[in-house]
Amino acid sequence: MTNSPDAPRWFTSSHSSNGGDCVEVATNLPGTVPVRDSKAGDGGPVLTFSAPAFAAFLGAVRTP
Repeated sequence: MTNSPDAPRWFTSSHSSNGGDCVEVATNLPGTVPVRDSKAGDGGPVLTFSAPAFAAFLGAVRTP
């Protein structure tokens, strides 16, 4: 991966285990939130959501 300012900086939740079954998210790209499977890495598919759509998703899954 390049060190370009436009390159996603991937991270996983602090609640993730070290088992490798994680979802990675990059929040450094204005207006978009790319999401990928940590097992697939740089060569795998990436789903890209608008920032408002991802915020709505998080709001829905965080609500009890």
